[in-house]
Amino acid sequence: MINADSAQVYADLAVLSARPSDEEMRGVPHRLFGTWDGAQACSAADWAAAARREMAEAHREGALPILVGGTGLYIRTLLDGIAPIPQIAPAVREEVRAMPLAEAQAALAIEDPERAAVLDSGDRTRIARALEVVRSTGKPLAHWQGQIEGGIGADVALAPLVLLPDRTWLYERCDRRFAMMLDRGAVEEVAALLARRIDPDLPVMRAIGVREIAAMLEGEMTREMALAAGQRATRNYAKRQYTWLRHQPPSEWPRLASENSISNDMIVSLFHI
Repeated sequence: MINADSAQVYADLAVLSARPSDEEMRGVPHRLFGTWDGAQACSAADWAAAARREMAEAHREGALPILVGGTGLYIRTLLDGIAPIPQIAPAVREEVRAMPLAEAQAALAIEDPERAAVLDSGDRTRIARALEVVRSTGKPLAHWQGQIEGGIGADVALAPLVLLPDRTWLYERCDRRFAMMLDRGAVEEVAALLARRIDPDLPVMRAIGVREIAAMLEGEMTREMALAAGQRATRNYAKRQYTWLRHQPPSEWPRLASENSISNDMIVSLFHI
């Protein structure tokens, strides 16, 4: 199994990401679960490079690599490739990330008006990214996005499966799971992250549940408020993920609604490509 979930890659989020336990792995090799320290961002390009290495290793061992997880950007990057954007100069990144949102947005409108026109005015992350790219490379983001490379989709045989369970069932599971997390170590995980004073803009600090639990630990929310907020954030993410999975993967990829079982024929099709 090779993880394709952007939260489960972090060692710091065993509980909050619902990473499978050793018992649940049942001796089956699992790769890229808890591989990154939270202080180091795992980009889609980082993950795709690691996934390619793990897949190659599995093939050398005569094993079948099975990718699991719902981070669409990760899967798309692995299969279709990614823009070869050069490394951003640290000084540029520091300068851009320190700018107030309104100032960064105004600068982007001048330096990359095409990108500024399509970005939401409140999307701090994407505005900063576009601005630091044009300042560091001298070319707008669209230039690099037109040079996609590194995808393996045309070079491998795929047996894809998209799981789309009943939404009512799914949302109830989201609520129940977040409540269980609070009781089974999520609070301690967030407390450990806060103690490390990790940059709040890093992905691990933006994972669902981290901000809500952090607000509880800092006295800004009661436990009940944090629970409700975390459950709502989880349901909202599941809704967006569900919509993406319905419309973005190729139409020929099979969709399965069954929550608890897969037919024997489907299992056979997955292992005989």
